[in-house]
Amino acid sequence: MDNSYMQKIRNFSIIAHIDHGKSTLADRLLEHTGTIDKRKMKEQVLDSMDLERERGITIKAKAVAIKYKYNGEEYSLNLIDTPGHVDFTYEVSRSLIASEGALLVIDASQGIEAQTMANAHIAMNSNLLLIPVINKIDLPNADPENAIREMEELLALPGEDAIRASAKEGIGTEEILRAIVERIPAPNGDVNKPLKALVMDAQFDFYKGVITFVRIVDGYIKPGMKILMMASNTKWDVDNIGIFKPGMVETDILRAGEVGYIVAGIKSLSDIKIGDTVTDNTNPCDRALPGYKEVKPMVFCGLFPVVSEQYTELKDALMKLKLNDSSLFFEPESSEALGFGYRCGFLGLLHMEIIQERLEREYNLNLIATAPNVEYKVVSTKGETTICDAPASFPDFSYIDHIEEPYVKLNLITPSEFLGALMQLCQSRRGVYVTTEYIMGNRALLTYEMPLAEIIWDFYDKLKSISRGYASMDYELMDYRTSDLKKVDILVNHEKVDSLSFITHEQFAYNRAKLLVEKLKEVIPRQMFVVPIQGAIGASIISRETIPAMRKNVLAKCYGGDITRKRKLLEKQKEGKKRMKAIGSVEIPQEAFLAILKVD
Repeated sequence: MDNSYMQKIRNFSIIAHIDHGKSTLADRLLEHTGTIDKRKMKEQVLDSMDLERERGITIKAKAVAIKYKYNGEEYSLNLIDTPGHVDFTYEVSRSLIASEGALLVIDASQGIEAQTMANAHIAMNSNLLLIPVINKIDLPNADPENAIREMEELLALPGEDAIRASAKEGIGTEEILRAIVERIPAPNGDVNKPLKALVMDAQFDFYKGVITFVRIVDGYIKPGMKILMMASNTKWDVDNIGIFKPGMVETDILRAGEVGYIVAGIKSLSDIKIGDTVTDNTNPCDRALPGYKEVKPMVFCGLFPVVSEQYTELKDALMKLKLNDSSLFFEPESSEALGFGYRCGFLGLLHMEIIQERLEREYNLNLIATAPNVEYKVVSTKGETTICDAPASFPDFSYIDHIEEPYVKLNLITPSEFLGALMQLCQSRRGVYVTTEYIMGNRALLTYEMPLAEIIWDFYDKLKSISRGYASMDYELMDYRTSDLKKVDILVNHEKVDSLSFITHEQFAYNRAKLLVEKLKEVIPRQMFVVPIQGAIGASIISRETIPAMRKNVLAKCYGGDITRKRKLLEKQKEGKKRMKAIGSVEIPQEAFLAILKVD
């Protein structure tokens, strides 16, 4: 088979900071090349999830094949639109491994942001050719010259390579398409070698089973072939194959350099590993492709169904989401207060929010999420190390020698007027100052080393409110460091509620416990008996609030008469209250578990 067809293929991704116009640019490229009929065109056409369209963000990377005529010849451009938020960096790195080049979209009004730098560095490490696109030049406050100067200074990309564009107005679309063909190299595979394909992603379909998205590196694939998944060592018969336009369109063959999908009757979600290598069972390739690194969850929380009968539905829903999102981790967990549920691991707080919302919307589940935690390394007095991601799993503190928590390198890009306030915020969250670099104009790049636990609560919200939305952040995991941490238990009516316990630094323990018991006093309904709510470290109580008892007016029927008669009724009521307190249990409403998230 001849390899010359590959000269007409270009595989490229679109990367950018969140909300810099990736999806709109993808819309213009599809519209300009006639890939999608104008009648079917809508905004964010590749963002198929309702959640993506409502929030205006991309959550899943999407592939689409575009036909483009250049100098009288037809080229096949495979575009992958990627997410921009820091939580979804794994989607970006996965898309970049399947590409030879990338469009780096920069907002002309906002310039280089933290995530722009992070994504550009991932692309450079993958040896991809970058085409900078200065987007939104039609905005009144756009400053493309400044954005280009920042790009030259921070990313060392030549300014003359940048294309000025407005995805909304369609300005620069033709120049971008020409640059893709002229600058991005063609794939360098060999169609005559044994099949070697990379599993980029997968999704579950109720009728077809698991649909696997692949980038063919060498060889070809046809319906009827028997394929081998090298990492999971499973064999499958290919039913049909195809490309994305952006819907799935069946084809007869997928050859080296192309991006498409495989349907092979795969029923079980556990049979697919994202990053696996697909090869021909009868003529396998000599070695697997370097797979993606395993994505490690950074934030953990418990998800419990409000109605306990939905436990099995929650398990099925998590398994289906796990296939479309390889970074999701979950294991069964039980709680005295909340019953049976799952301990889930996420890449960040937005990822956690998205997963919870998808479970509730797409699978009609009603869920309670416990407070987010990070993974701690607990070293016992005997020198044994255990990994704990929930306060309930911590051993007794008398057997703990020390606790290590994850630290991240935090990069903040901000207008210099907010520098002081942001430094104050970082210091208050136990941040260790590293450097400040001034970028052209009035912007600064601030670098801190900070415990991940301090970022996952409400750091991002605080950052945005202090900087009026102008600052941006990006972080990467560094190492584990020893910290003076304490586990704060919450007792309701002298009973420990494991789902309300939290781990915090000793200097914040008292304030957080005090605020939480005050919030719980507001949300837990009054009983017929007095209910104490206490915060405790080990055996010592550090904060307390008391919910007073509801009281029936037993004297209402006494009008006049001797005082001893009234006293007798009151004493009788008091005895009854004592007895109730001894056997009474308190029902804790859902709002109580959300209160812990609102503790500053």
